[in-house]
Amino acid sequence: MKQSAPLFNRLALIGAGLIGSSIARAARAQNAVREIVATAQSAATRRRVAELGFADQVVEGNAAAVAGADLVIVCVPVGVCGTVAAEIGPHLSPGAIVSDVGSVKGAVVREMAPHLPGGVHFVPAHPVAGTEHSGPDAGFATLFVGRWCILTPPEGADLAAVEKLAAFWTLLGAN
Repeated sequence: MKQSAPLFNRLALIGAGLIGSSIARAARAQNAVREIVATAQSAATRRRVAELGFADQVVEGNAAAVAGADLVIVCVPVGVCGTVAAEIGPHLSPGAIVSDVGSVKGAVVREMAPHLPGGVHFVPAHPVAGTEHSGPDAGFATLFVGRWCILTPPEGADLAAVEKLAAFWTLLGAN
C-alpha cells in the first residue's frame, strides 16, 4: 500500500548498485521519501543512474549526497564503509538516520560508528535480498517484498529512529 505522506524528506544513497537502485525504485514506488539523491564512485555509474532516472539528483561525492538528508543508506562493500563514514560524518544533518546494507554487522559498526557525530542515529541493517546481477540496471522495486531486513541498532540507539527505519523497510515490502 502506497504511503500517503513520505516518511523521509531526503534519502541519500551512497552506492547505486543492485541494492541501492532497488531501494530507490521501491522508495519511489511507495512514496516513502520526498527526494532521492544518489552517488556512486565511478562517473560511468553516476551517468547511468542519471539516465535511468531513479534518483532526483545524482551528485559526484558522498559529502554532497548526504547534505540535508534525513535518511542516509550506505550501499557499498563492507570493506569501505569506514572510509565512507569518515567522508560523510562532518556533513550529516543533526537527527539524520544513517544505515547500511552490509551482510556483516560487527565490522560495519566498528568501522562506521567512530566517524558519525552525536545527534545522528546509526541503525545498521541487512536486507536479506539480492540476485546474481549487479549495477544500477539490475535493481527493481519489488526486490525486498517478502524478504527479511534485519535491523541491528547498537546499544543506546534512539528507539524512534529504529522504529522509523523499520517502517521504511516495511513500506518497501520487507519483513
